[in-house]
Amino acid sequence: MTYKKSILYFVGLCCLGVGLAQSQSVNAADWQTPAEKSDYRTTPDYAETMAYLRRIEAAAPNQVKIEPFGTTGEGRELDIVIASKDGDFDPARIHAAHLPIVLVQNAIHAGEMDGKDACLALLRDMVITKSQAALLDNAVFVFIPMYNADGHERRSPYNRINQNGPEEMGWRANGTNLNLNRDYMKADAPETRAFMKMFHTWLPDFFVDDHVTDGADYQYDVTFTIDDGPNVYAPTAKWIDDVVNPTLVKDVDAVPGHLASPTYIELNDDTDPSKGLAFVDDPPRFSTGYMILENRPGMLVEMHMLKDYKTRVTGNYEVLRSLMALVNRDAAKLIQLNADADADAANLHGGFPLALAWGGKTTPFDFRGYQYTRQLSEVSGAMWIKYSHVPWNATVPEDAGFKITASATPPAAYIIPRQWTHVIGVLAAHQVEIERTTVDWTGDVQTYHCSGMQWNRPPFEGRHPIFAGETGTEPGKFGHCDLVTEKLTFPAGSAVVPLNQRLSKVVLQWLEPQGPDSAMAWGFFDPIFEQKEYGEAYVLEKLAREMMAKDPALESEFEKKVETDPDFAASPEARLDFFYEHSPWYTANRVGYYPVGRLATLDGIPLGK
Repeated sequence: MTYKKSILYFVGLCCLGVGLAQSQSVNAADWQTPAEKSDYRTTPDYAETMAYLRRIEAAAPNQVKIEPFGTTGEGRELDIVIASKDGDFDPARIHAAHLPIVLVQNAIHAGEMDGKDACLALLRDMVITKSQAALLDNAVFVFIPMYNADGHERRSPYNRINQNGPEEMGWRANGTNLNLNRDYMKADAPETRAFMKMFHTWLPDFFVDDHVTDGADYQYDVTFTIDDGPNVYAPTAKWIDDVVNPTLVKDVDAVPGHLASPTYIELNDDTDPSKGLAFVDDPPRFSTGYMILENRPGMLVEMHMLKDYKTRVTGNYEVLRSLMALVNRDAAKLIQLNADADADAANLHGGFPLALAWGGKTTPFDFRGYQYTRQLSEVSGAMWIKYSHVPWNATVPEDAGFKITASATPPAAYIIPRQWTHVIGVLAAHQVEIERTTVDWTGDVQTYHCSGMQWNRPPFEGRHPIFAGETGTEPGKFGHCDLVTEKLTFPAGSAVVPLNQRLSKVVLQWLEPQGPDSAMAWGFFDPIFEQKEYGEAYVLEKLAREMMAKDPALESEFEKKVETDPDFAASPEARLDFFYEHSPWYTANRVGYYPVGRLATLDGIPLGK
């Protein structure tokens, strides 16, 4: 082949490549997602999902990169997919270029995979068909295709009784049957530990968690909620309420066949929608509740379970498309809000709310429901609601407002005895800044004395926590913790956790006992409630008489309890324990004494890295 022919051949190949690329950009049929190919009857399994993504990566290597970030319990690779207009996949450089990063998490409940299939289509339209290429002009799109990859492969048509398609779907929990969306604070699962490391590497500017509802029937196919409560940086909450929510609703509603609600729909009475919508608490065990502690906006997307799969996937696509367009438009504002929120978190002052509950206020909500009938069921013996598909548009009350059920004034730092390795290990997994004492240290610290705890009898997420239900804020379940000051000794190597850091809210929620997802609440400090030394009955008989002879007031208290408490009076063990528990021998057990200290200052603390 001559030189001239070689040149012509090379030019021809180049032109052919350009032609193929142009063909791919306009021939959407060649790039149908697996769900689209099946007309949304099915969703692809793990291998098919990754094969489609790797095909896109190969076709657009300068805009798409698949990057592993961990391994599931069963050994599957966890990946993020990065879409960047300029082909920069380094998070530090992306932040330096002032490009906001949107991170979308899919299939944490792997039967709810609508977001995965929506992200496949959105990625294709960003970098292959180019119909949504502008969404990468001023932002970077990152998504997790299948966070609960092990649950994703436990496929069955019987995994989601409430859900209308696809034909098979994954399982809610991971390989050890843990719900990963209850694990964000305690971080028991390997997937959670991997997520924390990846999240802090990328430190996204906006987070989305895609789900599918359970619950009532109604007209909306897209519902979403973005936290705006008292723990959210106030200017961020205002932007969410004034800009983000109305923009997403307007954009989704403008697409025929879709209807959005900026409120998570949970009824006060599952059998009577006219009683209105309940307040939905969001403690940090949930992904979006955890985002509050990370000082980042977090959006929970809930597609409606009874809508067909095509409607759900395309509705999820539309809300993500709208969010990306908004982030592109408000890129500088979002980046500044997050920087200011981080600075605010590193300079906490005053009381910090730990547990939130509905505050007793209501606001009108224009609900787009369906007409329904109610009747007493001969099967369950309870009221039975039956929905039609005739629209019912009504104004109903929505529970609103916040009531602070627990709060804490932040100390300068916490000190944790080195032997509480699991407690310290969770903070390390969250990548909190931790220092260590170099020698033994004794000093006055604030701490807590806790009593009246009630543990869950059935397990909840692999533990028997000191709370009840999903939120853990029901009154009377946790007992109480009284703040006391004590002189305590901490061994060399104890962990000192200062609060003048970006993740101060993570520290507070983990180490303040009354936090809804604290280490105490999840059972990490259960041993402090165990009495390890006891007295033999014949020894306590003698001790009781000696104590009453020395303390007439104690004798009167004992006699009154015998007279007024039949259960106490009938129990020889309880009557003798009364005296043991009033003795210094019981005090030495230190039952209920919290081992973590609150430090007013770091002055005089022997610290090293």
